[in-house]
Amino acid sequence: MKTFPEIRMRRLRRTDALRRLFDMELPGPAKWMWPVFVVEGTGRREAIGAMPGQFRLSVDELIKDLEPVAQAGIGGVLVFGQVDSGQKDAAGSAALDDRLAVHRAVREIKRRYPGLVVMTDVCLCAYTRHGHCGPLTAGGEVDNDASLEMLRRVALSHAAAGADGVAPSAMMDGQVAAIRSALEESGFHQTLIMSYSTKFASSMYGPFRDAEQSSPQSGDRRGYQASYGDLRQALRESDLDEAEGADILMVKPALFYLDVITRLRERTDLPIAAYNVSGEYSMLLATAERGWGDLKGMVRESMTAISRAGADILISYWAGRYAEIVK
Repeated sequence: MKTFPEIRMRRLRRTDALRRLFDMELPGPAKWMWPVFVVEGTGRREAIGAMPGQFRLSVDELIKDLEPVAQAGIGGVLVFGQVDSGQKDAAGSAALDDRLAVHRAVREIKRRYPGLVVMTDVCLCAYTRHGHCGPLTAGGEVDNDASLEMLRRVALSHAAAGADGVAPSAMMDGQVAAIRSALEESGFHQTLIMSYSTKFASSMYGPFRDAEQSSPQSGDRRGYQASYGDLRQALRESDLDEAEGADILMVKPALFYLDVITRLRERTDLPIAAYNVSGEYSMLLATAERGWGDLKGMVRESMTAISRAGADILISYWAGRYAEIVK
């Protein structure tokens, strides 16, 4: 094989025009999804301290913030709900109340912005007093099978509100199969399931838990979220969710797990979503605020890396600031 001086790699990157010709393009806004936090009431806009530029929003305020997002061509939103502490119980029953924020947000978004894809997070941690993702056994562990029944009902209520898809994130065994059968039995044949299929027990969720006020009151979630030290088991989680009827698989977090995205891309033909989580978002902001890096450059580079690894859908808080930061 010929080498230098016949081969000069710099020929391919000498000018901006040449680099544009050969470089991978950052996916356009249609491939992005913005995670949003909705709360009860009206006129509520609460800054999330650990996530500058992101807010807890009442439905009316969310609708305002979605206008530039929709105009930018962002593909969709992933809706997370939150209730006041007095509405929480041991089972997370408030997640079923279609008068509360998530259901109202879905209906209003679909009415005002029919071109946006609306996905809903299906979990119970923001609705339980103890902060875990399902009801607990007498011994304090999450009751997997009791959680499945609640998750089925929550997913059905979101589909009935008009969600294009539901995104189960509780990491309960059998959750995709349980939700798929519930949707089919109730006639929601077209509702997508975007499974948090490989969701790691990560240290990068701290800002999100501040936003959702959903930290466990005791223990942690390592008993049901995937271990970052066990790649085979993590990939098997996605294999099982595909077999159970998921339409889209997700890797969460994204930046620390580019190898997992690539490995999953090699073994499935399903679309892959990558969740660029709160800690990854805040990490770049903190770096830029200290003058240690250019924010726009870091965002573009990191999101290109996620796409290059094999992700089809970019779930990122940067989607809400696309015109400002990315475009």
